[in-house]
Amino acid sequence: MNEDILNLDNQLCFSIYACSKEIIRLYRPFLEKLGLTYTQYIALLALWEKDKVTVKQLGNRLYLDSGTLTPLLKKMEENGLLLRERQKDDERKVLITLTKAGVDLKQKALELPKSILCSTNLDTNKSIELREDIKSLLKHIYAINEETVSKK
Repeated sequence: MNEDILNLDNQLCFSIYACSKEIIRLYRPFLEKLGLTYTQYIALLALWEKDKVTVKQLGNRLYLDSGTLTPLLKKMEENGLLLRERQKDDERKVLITLTKAGVDLKQKALELPKSILCSTNLDTNKSIELREDIKSLLKHIYAINEETVSKK
């Protein structure tokens, strides 16, 4: 058996993990100026696309469970970016709605993707190609995980 397969540098998971950490580190100074963490930023990205969603819908969009999402949303509500409201017809559902401050923050964030792309030294086409490859991998892995869960 070829033991090189167990070398850390040969692991796809480690390359993606380390790259993700470093990309998030690139975002940090830009996000600090907006008063956001990276996870708050991606939550806002999803809400700017589609506002007035349930916690479950937002969690599905972000690949986050409610245990991670609930404290994040609570903090964002405390910071005046969104409102959380229990549904009258089903108390288990919580609707997330952006406040004016949350909507207005979008304008301040418009330059962020361009700044991050410049920081990576990737050209736009390579960045798009890489993003699409990773999205494809994510969809494939998610489908496998969903299939495994449904068989249990």
